[in-house]
Amino acid sequence: MQQTLFDLAPTLTVAQLIKQVKAVVENDDVLRDVWVRGEVSNFIQSAAGHLYFTLKDRDAAIKCVMWRSDAARVWRLPRNGDAIQVRGHISLYEARGDLQLYIGEIQLTGAGALWQEFERLRAQLDAEGLFAPEHKRSLPQFPRVIGVVTSRDGAVLRDIRNVLARRYPLVEILLAPTLVQGDSAPPLIVGAIQTINQFEIDLLIVARGGGSLEDLWAFNDERVARAIYHSRVPVISAVGHETDFTIADFVADLRAPTPSAAAELAVPDARELRAQVRSAHLQLVAAIQAQVDDARMRVAQARYALEHASPQARLANARQRVDDLTRRLDARMRQLLALRREKLNGVSRQLAALNPEATLTRGYAIVREKNTGRIVRSTTQVGARAELRVRVADGEFDATTK
Repeated sequence: MQQTLFDLAPTLTVAQLIKQVKAVVENDDVLRDVWVRGEVSNFIQSAAGHLYFTLKDRDAAIKCVMWRSDAARVWRLPRNGDAIQVRGHISLYEARGDLQLYIGEIQLTGAGALWQEFERLRAQLDAEGLFAPEHKRSLPQFPRVIGVVTSRDGAVLRDIRNVLARRYPLVEILLAPTLVQGDSAPPLIVGAIQTINQFEIDLLIVARGGGSLEDLWAFNDERVARAIYHSRVPVISAVGHETDFTIADFVADLRAPTPSAAAELAVPDARELRAQVRSAHLQLVAAIQAQVDDARMRVAQARYALEHASPQARLANARQRVDDLTRRLDARMRQLLALRREKLNGVSRQLAALNPEATLTRGYAIVREKNTGRIVRSTTQVGARAELRVRVADGEFDATTK
């Protein structure tokens, strides 16, 4: 029998075809790590914190996904219409067969003067080595005096004092007050950092509350960055809220998301220390060493197993599928609620139509024999001088036949 070219072609299921295409895409050297430039549209941040949007230009578009762990490092999340460039890799979402760009890094393009200056200074100081990990110093485990550079007024200083008093009341606070906003703030902040370094402090916290990029700009000043870098003692930067980043954060030995968090990172918890001391008295050094050795071995075995059986690809698809199912469930629940509401309205209208009170309002009346209460349905039921009770829409009255 003669075979055709069609007979020689393999027959695949949809899942097999998608897996084959996915393997080809993910093994491409260019698509494995690529920068893409375009405009943001259809931007959505799911309840789980993952980002979904479309990156497009005049001729084409591609769906993009950024997981919450990567999005947390973005200085400002993009908006619809933003021009951005992103770095990531191409893969397929198997459940829908969608070709998607999985993003690990986002950079805004065409931004304003402040953002451009921020990026310029960050690149310059990074090239000089001010952000280098080897220059980061460890925080003292049990500081005795902590210096604080911030405004004398406001909630920042109060929050730091409250946290330190609760966690580690042995520590002392030395304040170097300064302006933290405006054109005159940077030299004052520099002076406060340099002055407080002349005292016997073990650690320095540079802090201010949240605000806009303009409000926080004093901490993007090169002079402030260099003053932090040359501090005699380790510095914790706590400028703005968790999503705010400044040059001071990059050059400091440690960044805290908030001033309160900086205070928590600066000192140990006295309650935990007491518990540790009690526990240390109850255990032998040999037993502790044996447990540590055993734990190291188990961690090494677990790490080896994880490296050779990483579930990252399955987890990525599962996370997106959870978001899809959540949106579909929400839409279905809204649909069911609308149907139930319409059915209830219909029943209410039927009940209203059957309500005898509604009939009375249209001019009808209910006539009963006054003595027996029996409803009169015919003139033959009553004679002359019969005493009746008549009910209408707004009340009742007595009547007598002639």
